[in-house]
Amino acid sequence: MVPLSVLDLASVARGSTPADALADTTRLARVVEQLGFHRMWVAEHHGMPAVASSAPAVLIGHVADATTTLRVGAGGVMLPNHAPLVIAEQFATLEALHPGRIDLGLGRAPGTDPATARALRRSQDLGADTFPRDVVELINYLADSDGPPTHPAPVPGRGYLPEMWLLGSSTFSARLAGLLGLRFSFAYHFAPDQMDPALEQYRSSFRPSVWLGRPHAMVAVSVLCAADQQEAEWLAGPSALTILQLRTGRLGPIATPEEAAAYRYSPQERALIDGVTSTHLIGEPELVHQGLVDLQHRTEADEIMLSTRAHSYESRARSLTLVAEQWDMSLATAPTSSSAA
Repeated sequence: MVPLSVLDLASVARGSTPADALADTTRLARVVEQLGFHRMWVAEHHGMPAVASSAPAVLIGHVADATTTLRVGAGGVMLPNHAPLVIAEQFATLEALHPGRIDLGLGRAPGTDPATARALRRSQDLGADTFPRDVVELINYLADSDGPPTHPAPVPGRGYLPEMWLLGSSTFSARLAGLLGLRFSFAYHFAPDQMDPALEQYRSSFRPSVWLGRPHAMVAVSVLCAADQQEAEWLAGPSALTILQLRTGRLGPIATPEEAAAYRYSPQERALIDGVTSTHLIGEPELVHQGLVDLQHRTEADEIMLSTRAHSYESRARSLTLVAEQWDMSLATAPTSSSAA
């Protein structure tokens, strides 16, 4: 078994507000820490009624203040939306405030629709092609170096580098993470077909760096655990409906389990949802535990990150508690084989 971590999307449920969602994420972080999970990440999304984590650096600072030992970070910041210097300043500040506890995962996608992406960047150039250059620029602002200082030179800057990750759902960022000697997290929870080639590409292209001596891969998987299979599937209904809404442009808050159960899927919609959720781990504790063990054996991942979407905070907290009760959570603080050179 390997350390487990948590991805939380600050989910806005039907009948609640974004403020409620942010408060729930903060409450959940305390539970995650008490249970012994290794890290908790939030993700940058924009213009999505069901997700309140549009400003991850702000939320990370709040969650870090509310916890003491848990690693907290972004999974991720969508770098094409931002100037690298801005992200360097934000995360160097977080690292200065919470030394040794901050993670910066960088993504290549915009995390939103094209119109919102243009509004964020104030440019018609969507910028994904500059991602490798922007990653290197950001690292150079913060990494310890004997060379001359960069200009501009952020303050906090050099020496305040958080733990760096690249995120991916294809082989592009996998290979880039390998070439740069960075940690890599794969989004198995929404791109399962690309996982095996991406992990192979990451490991085969890996070059040791001053930050990392050997490849270190994490796999994110959708999990919803409950006392029995029937309850788990009932609680997972809103997540499935949210996926359909996202795929068809009918965005809204996360539905209640009752609303999800009452929705009548067309055959085409049902086929879509069945395909997307076929790799989700939904069920009672022993089934979910075995699914996580099988996933780790298949991928040889150094960590597994759980993404749990449900209508209520209580369902998410209970799911994570049931998983933790089946796992050796003492691994959360154990050294891994991928320590820096």
